[in-house]
Amino acid sequence: MNSSAASVYFVLGTPGSGRRAILHDLIENGLKPEDRVLVLLASSEAVDPADEKLATRANTEVRRWTATGAELLTDEQLPVDGHVFLVADSHADIVTQIESLKPWLVRHDAELARVITVVNCQFVEKNPPALAWFDACIHFSDVVFLTKREGVENKWLSSFIRRYEDQFYPCHFIQLKKGGIANPALVLEPQPRRVSQYFEDEEPLPADLVIETDDEEDEDEPDEDATPLEPYFERNRNGRRVKELPDIRKLYETQAPAG
Repeated sequence: MNSSAASVYFVLGTPGSGRRAILHDLIENGLKPEDRVLVLLASSEAVDPADEKLATRANTEVRRWTATGAELLTDEQLPVDGHVFLVADSHADIVTQIESLKPWLVRHDAELARVITVVNCQFVEKNPPALAWFDACIHFSDVVFLTKREGVENKWLSSFIRRYEDQFYPCHFIQLKKGGIANPALVLEPQPRRVSQYFEDEEPLPADLVIETDDEEDEDEPDEDATPLEPYFERNRNGRRVKELPDIRKLYETQAPAG
């Protein structure tokens, strides 16, 4: 990673899942006091008790942002050589935000450290249609926190984790306990553990490289070494995504809005 570039942690999840409490734990116990930190919260997110704790920490700024344009991400001034925790807008299209994150990082000369998803287990257990939404988030995630496990059957929790383990997902699954995050440094380590290859840097070809072929038909064949197209980004002719996700806002509107 570029030593002078800001390290960005992109945080996905629904309101009430405890995202900001997790961020406070990671920042307080995983970073050094002198580290510069910027927490970007969407203006649509409700106030959370952890926000005040974050704002009073030395060298930490909490800033609200408003979605702008088709990318749904706003341009911000990022701290040089700092840590940025960009909390996704849970009230806007999540796939568009994920797709827009890569060009956003380029514009800000920043490096993606990790993508984090926070799963409210109580919410997903009671709302099975939301599982497809979390499938998309976890497809792009390096770390998955399982929160709000009180009252959730162990059988359901085991099945939820096994759903991804059976598909050989490399991301960390962490069951959050009352004592907090056991190893914040493990979570913050900027090592990709995601299924998606979307954020991986493509190696540039040498300028003097000449590629020859004896068969003109080979020009129409797909490049086996090319990064595969993300299935969640594909669109039909009418502009709608091939893999449409449920609008889970209709499911969580009646639940706690903070976090």
